[in-house]
Amino acid sequence: MEIRFQTKEESNKRQQEDFLSLSKVERFYSFLRLSERISAFPVKNKVDKNKDNFLIVIKSK
Repeated sequence: MEIRFQTKEESNKRQQEDFLSLSKVERFYSFLRLSERISAFPVKNKVDKNKDNFLIVIKSK
């Protein structure tokens, strides 16, 4: 593991250069791996259990 002290711009540029140095096939597989890892990321979005349900609310006096 290597620790680097750099600006965000420098970091982004290096990441882009590293990515572009890959072959087209390697880029595609890298994208797929990233997509898979992102799908396992925890999210704070709450699932609305009533989203696809039809609700009838009857208010009585």
